[in-house]
Amino acid sequence: MQRGRFLLEDLPAWCMLNNITFAGVGVRDIKGRGLGLIAEKHLNNGNDEPLALLTIPKELILSAASIEEYAKENKAFRTLLDAAGRQSLRGDILLFLLTQFVLSSPDYKGGLGASTAWTQYFKLLPTQVPVPTMWSVSELSLLKGTSLAPAVSAKLIALEREFRHIRDTTTDLQLWNELICINEMITLEHWILLDAIYRSRSLALPRSGESMVPCLDLVNHSSLATAYFEENAKDEAVLFLNRGSSLLEQEELTIDYGHDKSAAEMLFSYGFIDSTSPTRSIVLPVESMDDDPLAKAKLYVFRSAPTLKITDSDTGVPQWDAPFIHLMCLNDEDGLRFKVLQETDGSQHLRMFWQDVDVTGEAGKIETLIKGHNLCQVFRLRAVTIVLGMVQQQLEALQIKDEESVLVEDERSHIHQAALRLRAAEQHLFEKILPSLEYEKARLLDDESVTTYLAAMNGSQHDSIDEEDFS
Repeated sequence: MQRGRFLLEDLPAWCMLNNITFAGVGVRDIKGRGLGLIAEKHLNNGNDEPLALLTIPKELILSAASIEEYAKENKAFRTLLDAAGRQSLRGDILLFLLTQFVLSSPDYKGGLGASTAWTQYFKLLPTQVPVPTMWSVSELSLLKGTSLAPAVSAKLIALEREFRHIRDTTTDLQLWNELICINEMITLEHWILLDAIYRSRSLALPRSGESMVPCLDLVNHSSLATAYFEENAKDEAVLFLNRGSSLLEQEELTIDYGHDKSAAEMLFSYGFIDSTSPTRSIVLPVESMDDDPLAKAKLYVFRSAPTLKITDSDTGVPQWDAPFIHLMCLNDEDGLRFKVLQETDGSQHLRMFWQDVDVTGEAGKIETLIKGHNLCQVFRLRAVTIVLGMVQQQLEALQIKDEESVLVEDERSHIHQAALRLRAAEQHLFEKILPSLEYEKARLLDDESVTTYLAAMNGSQHDSIDEEDFS
């Protein structure tokens, strides 16, 4: 199904028709950055009063509330939402965008209701978004060894599962079934694009929550942002010039997409890496040990996805945080127990006990709970050994791939460069934390409580312990 076209020169008329107001700023195609907002005159905010530059009416904000309103007005969308949606706000917004995609297409033959303001605006949204879920196979191979590789792989699997769900749940909806199953005018590639558009353009509004806002989503990012957005008393989305900021005519206006986002997060969500950002961190998924009989119980009680986060610090020594790894390192012999308790109403619940105390709700704080234990240094050694192994494994994968990192024919140069920047940033942080992990492991192996424990476990042969087996 073809995309409709909406020319940039037609945007001012659309904005005027839909009561979007610009004050001293305008939309331009900025070389190397796509569409963005620039100052049409010298702007200066040296006053205490906020200087509003862009105001978008509440009715145009795509949020949970507006999705429900649209469902009341459009029967075709309501049947799609009832059949395939209502599982997450993101999913419902993507179904709305899917409807606008069809309505705005020149191939559309009717039957899905009337067009909306968003139908026209959707035509202005990009046909390509440089996020990794839209990269080619060879481009994705550049991520091997980075923290982003497993995240992108999992995301693509999830997107395929979502599209299959839509296809399976709309077989009884004639119009949607024809578009998706029979004529295949809507494909998985379209769904991946809609997800990329949402991920790269959604904003967290103070009152409306996660939303998409036309025109406000055109403002580009800078860690040295000159503007910010809020919702006013009328629930309108408003872009303000930062207090103390000054922009020359034709200078670009920017907002901060998230000063605490890592390089991998920026590339995953927006398709670029901000080299000026002070944030230096890595998040890796943590997998349970295959031979742990309590693995499933630990995951159930932990409730969230286990991760290892490595963050650079002002001291020059990176820090790591991995609550689940500390839980992984404990077993029945240490005093960790799981019990299924039955309530008076007959329901059953899995509970976790540490030293016979119910700590089910504190699974993420287990490191704190074990600090007073006489084997706390042994537990710490186990955790450090696992983290060290993960870091060494990532470094090895990065170094192997670095030998193959030559631009090939079907790789876009800006994608290639972004992937190389991510690899370099993560390799630097891994190499930076490696010595401190090795030092801590060596120090812990010399700790008296550890040597006593190992001697008890291995008799007089503790000097010949294979440290890798210990982990």
